[in-house]
Amino acid sequence: MPTAQFAVFGHPISHSLSPQIHHAFGQQFGIELEYRAIDAAPEAFAEAVRRFFLDGGHGANVTLPHKAAAFALANQRSESAIRVGSANVLTLQGDGTLAAHNTDGDGMVRDITERHSTDLRGHTALLLGAGGAARGVAWHLLDAGVATLTIVNRSPEPADALADAIGDPARAHTRYWHDLADIGSFDLIINATSAGVLGTALQLPFSLVGARALCYDLSYGAAAGSFLAWAKTAGARYAFDGLGMLVETAADAFELWHGKRPDTDPVYHALRQQFG
Repeated sequence: MPTAQFAVFGHPISHSLSPQIHHAFGQQFGIELEYRAIDAAPEAFAEAVRRFFLDGGHGANVTLPHKAAAFALANQRSESAIRVGSANVLTLQGDGTLAAHNTDGDGMVRDITERHSTDLRGHTALLLGAGGAARGVAWHLLDAGVATLTIVNRSPEPADALADAIGDPARAHTRYWHDLADIGSFDLIINATSAGVLGTALQLPFSLVGARALCYDLSYGAAAGSFLAWAKTAGARYAFDGLGMLVETAADAFELWHGKRPDTDPVYHALRQQFG
């Protein structure tokens, strides 16, 4: 029986930890699998995905900048994928069609509430960014019970569009980026911008950070360094990167594909020790 084929698609993608994570999950159950990283430029993404599945691929993770394209490519879409309009998991169905899922928000909330033992109910939350990463987690923050969600993006139109899509003006609303110094402090600050990935630092006022604030970057490793340094300097009680979110979203995909739920803690701790 041929080894099951899996992959992660992105551009760039050589930095991805997904192959290491999925192989570690497979070892927990004695499952042999081949999982590789595939770099596909945006114009080549659809063809690369089709070729992968025609050549025996069973499932794929999808990261930047392809999540919206993955959603569009699928024949079936989960409720979560439809709600956020993007997908980070593609699965080949028995009839040869592709199903799209989005596990980003579930993974982030699980990392915050279970691994980092923080109850989000009643929190005032600030979401920095309104692109695909922000859309992937915005609804889940509200589902987790945050009292308010303030969305701020350098270009106001995407922030307004996200708030309109959420459709809960009493809890989710927007403010302008240039007003950040005047909008008060927050219990939870989520960095969903691409600044860290692009190697640029956000210029944020320290006044945003409440006395017991948790600051969380959806990126991990070096890409999250600048934001986490700002959070600690500003006096945040907690400052976490998205490594745990990455492991949790990978576990959701693994369960979709194999029908088994891996233990994420040993994989997370091994990666944390490896990468700091």
